[in-house]
Amino acid sequence: MEVTSTVVEDQPVVSVAAEIFGKRLRQLRLDAGWTQEQLAEAAGITTTYTSDLERGTKVPSLTIVLRISRALKMSVAELLSDFTKEAVRRMRL
Repeated sequence: MEVTSTVVEDQPVVSVAAEIFGKRLRQLRLDAGWTQEQLAEAAGITTTYTSDLERGTKVPSLTIVLRISRALKMSVAELLSDFTKEAVRRMRL
């Protein structure tokens, strides 16, 4: 069962968050030497969804963030480390 996420279209704040998360996810996946398929399998999500996350077209739910952090064997804080105080401050929430 895949947990739903926010679709980014026409949501500027969500778009920025999705872009930040997607870039971080892609870099972590590449650092681990994994394909999108390998990450998807380890996290229990689909390859298409993994691609959507990396491209910044979807924002993951908390459950998906937890699954991905577990798959990558890192804390949620490490996974979300690009969301610095300054980055969040610049977002128009």
